[in-house]
Amino acid sequence: MVKPSYDGASGLGSKLDEVEFMFNPKEYSISKSATWTAARVVDKAVTMPQFGGGGPAKLTVEVFLDATEPTRRPASLRAALTKLFDCCGPLMDTVTKNVPSPPFVIFGWGTTMSFPAILTAVTVKYTMFRPDGTPVRASATLTLEEIPSNKKFQNPTSGALDSPRTHTVVDGDSLASIAYSEYGAPNDWRTVAEANGIDDPMRLPAGSRLLVPSTDTPSAN
Repeated sequence: MVKPSYDGASGLGSKLDEVEFMFNPKEYSISKSATWTAARVVDKAVTMPQFGGGGPAKLTVEVFLDATEPTRRPASLRAALTKLFDCCGPLMDTVTKNVPSPPFVIFGWGTTMSFPAILTAVTVKYTMFRPDGTPVRASATLTLEEIPSNKKFQNPTSGALDSPRTHTVVDGDSLASIAYSEYGAPNDWRTVAEANGIDDPMRLPAGSRLLVPSTDTPSAN
């Protein structure tokens, strides 16, 4: 869990807290949607659809929390779940500034999986209890939505545009959708392709990290 900037778009802030899961999830799923619009032409039965924008990638994962070990107390289970539920609401200091923003979270797994997002839903199922009803084991289904990319960022000290960013490819990504997300123009996909030496724009392995160069006016090719 990290603290966002107050405008909710300029990137990840300082670390606030974290929740460590004792067991690796057995699976997670990633989904992404896009809008395609085909113009109606009287003399054509079918027209080529035009890209209208991509939706944020969404990650769904089930995690397990356990407080049955002697070194773990039920309070640790409650504390972890409270942190997860709190991520679904705005940070109090952003509310007082009239710019309510959720905390950003990073779902990480080892060194290969890092998904910066906001937590949009938490569903908890309690599966084991003490004789007095105190829960000691639970599973939580988390739904995370990727953080929108910042198109332009002004460095307050130098006035220069931000340094190159990176984009982690998820299932459903294309160079056009990445260019639209970063520059607002899907036709600028060649800028991303050239920066990463991509010869085949149709092959983007999920999990690979692409360099997204910063530019004042991305070229429209």
